[in-house]
Amino acid sequence: MTAVSTVEPDALLLELIATPEGRADPYPRYAALRERAPVHRSAFGIWTLTDYDDCQLLLRHPGVGKDFSSAMNSLGLSDADREAQDRFRNDRSNMLVTDPPDHTRLRGLVTRAFTPRTVEKLRPTVVTLVDELLDAFDGEVEVMDALAFPLPVTVIGDMLGVPVEDRSLLRPLVRSVTAILELAVSPEALAEAAEADAELGRYFADLVADRRASPRDDLLTKLIEAEDKGDQLTEHELISTVILLFAAGFETTTHLIGNGLLALLRNPGELDRLRGDRSLIRSGVEELLRYDSPVQIAARTTYEELPVGGQTIPSGNLVLAMLGAANRDPARFTDPDRLDVGRDEGAPMSFGGGIHFCLGAALARLEGQIVLDRLLERFRTMELVGGPPTVRDSLTLRGLTELRVHFGA
Repeated sequence: MTAVSTVEPDALLLELIATPEGRADPYPRYAALRERAPVHRSAFGIWTLTDYDDCQLLLRHPGVGKDFSSAMNSLGLSDADREAQDRFRNDRSNMLVTDPPDHTRLRGLVTRAFTPRTVEKLRPTVVTLVDELLDAFDGEVEVMDALAFPLPVTVIGDMLGVPVEDRSLLRPLVRSVTAILELAVSPEALAEAAEADAELGRYFADLVADRRASPRDDLLTKLIEAEDKGDQLTEHELISTVILLFAAGFETTTHLIGNGLLALLRNPGELDRLRGDRSLIRSGVEELLRYDSPVQIAARTTYEELPVGGQTIPSGNLVLAMLGAANRDPARFTDPDRLDVGRDEGAPMSFGGGIHFCLGAALARLEGQIVLDRLLERFRTMELVGGPPTVRDSLTLRGLTELRVHFGA
């Protein structure tokens, strides 16, 4: 893209949201938007923040939340679009889009399963799973289907008790539902998302019924027992929570592995640094999260006036924290467009912030670190094969649909 800094902020935002080129290569547009208008109110009513500190302020502020009904009404959506958005974004049974006290109650029931200490106990299991997957690597491999998806879906599937034979069948349904997180969604994609959401609901309702009849030592059984001991969870909340945990448990980690490996293959000097000094793997994974985050945007609604970046955002407005832009903010990160696996400048914003900080952050980090370590241990060379990898046509969730790599043992 040329002369991007001369483009007006609204045109930049439209390119990011509504064009395949913008979604495929957002970072120059983020930089230009930050340069022109770091706090920007678009002509179509959405506010965007691109500075690291401003995004942090938004996500941690007690005067913002996740009730999008009033904000959506102000955007001039069609009746069909508003109905579809309300179905997903204002589902009070889903901790992803709830405020306290419901959010506190729903999140509290599952937090203990995802603490850093609890997750660390999974390390030997994850190492074994990764090695079993890598045993099949011989020459050219399509990494997304051979490693990036099966590893995290196995980990979260085992935790929840989702049958092995069902996991790959649920993958396209999850993919369809995530379309609702995008800022530009076609009526066809909304209809497909609604159908997939209903099918996931039916599947997990049946799984809950099966687990009630035959309890097991898994997280789903623990959630059912919590519901049965008091009215902590309604049936709808239970099903919604399990769907969220399953989907989020693999979707973002899949793209962390894909995006991260691609970044290293395109920066062979940094890959060699990691190979020569494995102590950099922890900071390396943090840098991969920063450099090309699987989650690029976090949305909030203002419940009161919000002073930010020298402006005041009124109550009842939709505000987007552009996480991908915040992770490339030169005021926070030195030479932010350069991959540096030894970088030590604080955590990226890839897992969000505030009370909605990603519940599975510790698990995603663990899986990313183990994948990187075992790849370096087992393969002497790793090289991209063929043309440019296929990038998913989305902005909020950023990842690859295909990544072909030749591995030399």
